[in-house]
Amino acid sequence: MRATVIHGPKDIRVEEVPDPRIERPGDAVVRVTHACVCGSDLWAYRGVAARQPGQRIGHEFVGVVEEVGAGVGGLRPGDRVLAPFVWSDGSCDFCREGLHTSCPQGGFWGEVGSDGGQGEAVRVPFADGTLVRLPDGLDQALLPAVLALSDVMSTGHHAALAAGARPGATVAVVGDGAVGLCGVLAAHRLGAERIVILGRHADRTAIARRFGATEVVAERGEDAVAAVRELTGGQGAAAVLEAVGTEESMRTAISIARDGGAVGFVGVPHGGSAGVDIGQMFNRNIALRGGVAPARAYIPELLADVLAGRLDPSPVFDLTVGPDEVPAAYAAMDERRALKALIAF
Repeated sequence: MRATVIHGPKDIRVEEVPDPRIERPGDAVVRVTHACVCGSDLWAYRGVAARQPGQRIGHEFVGVVEEVGAGVGGLRPGDRVLAPFVWSDGSCDFCREGLHTSCPQGGFWGEVGSDGGQGEAVRVPFADGTLVRLPDGLDQALLPAVLALSDVMSTGHHAALAAGARPGATVAVVGDGAVGLCGVLAAHRLGAERIVILGRHADRTAIARRFGATEVVAERGEDAVAAVRELTGGQGAAAVLEAVGTEESMRTAISIARDGGAVGFVGVPHGGSAGVDIGQMFNRNIALRGGVAPARAYIPELLADVLAGRLDPSPVFDLTVGPDEVPAAYAAMDERRALKALIAF
């Protein structure tokens, strides 16, 4: 089969690799129909996050079950399924608490020795605990919205919950990537009254407006802090979503939070932790929560809203490619010619 592999910075290839097969009783083999490129994949593409030459890549996919192991009880061949970006056993203490990302037996697609989501098929460990079965007869037009739940929409939702987005609240979102935009949508879904998006790309902030943003701040750094303060009567936002992961973005997020507010951080850290000003957080009673989103815990609730027509994160996909065009999709996202690429197999 064909799969996307990374050989080094700016070196993404689609190559022939061995077909996946059942290795343990709880495994399933899923034929991928739709996948996508994540902003976090770009850190490996840019050489910021280390990868071994030839390592698989990709962690978001929808597909059809082709084969199941003898221990799989909840799935059968032919089922259409959604995979969260982490596999988990579904039965440990952490999984039962809704923190599937801390499952001792869990892992991330694309780890050394595992299949990546940007391939024609994937071996799924702990299939019963990991995969979410989709309804029979699902409208194919909904698949992009469903695919977004595998990571970016669930991650935006995680940030909004961690920050305490709620009815009537003022929310600020730092970052206009796919996760930040989904954070806007999540905050709007949770009833936020005002949502300020910090972003400077007109095409992206237009999506933010569509998702429920009420104001846009294009400035950065201290200028952004001043702008948000001015918009909020000097107080700042009660809930701040940090969706970038740099020192500057974290410093900005903490600085624009209202006293007694909270920052929900989901940006993959790649700029150190000096942006966390403990003194400022202590003096102003600012909470900091977040981390890796337990998408498997959130998908059932979010999926119900997608199926009912109440939630549609699909506008984050502004480029659709075939599997042979995946390297070009990485380049387009890296050069900001695309926000998020969908791969149709």
